[in-house]
Amino acid sequence: MVVNALAPVPFASKLPAIIGASGASAQTRFWEFFVSNIRNPHTRRAYGRAVAEFLAWSESQGVASIADVQSLHVGAYVELLNIAILFDFRLGITLN
Repeated sequence: MVVNALAPVPFASKLPAIIGASGASAQTRFWEFFVSNIRNPHTRRAYGRAVAEFLAWSESQGVASIADVQSLHVGAYVELLNIAILFDFRLGITLN
């Protein structure tokens, strides 16, 4: 049986600041999620990109720690993604 190397995630070389600000336990749990729970390398990369984008957006909204993320933040981000689908970003339209 051949075991593939773990697929890197977009933030593999640097932990997102919002996670780093949350303490050692949150940091460990964050890495455990990607290493232990997601075995498929394509899924790991896709989830990594999605999480990195959400965390960057959260930081831009003033969220300082993962512990401060509320369902309202997740809902607002999902709505923003839904709106983004309606616009053609190839035209250079950005929503901030």
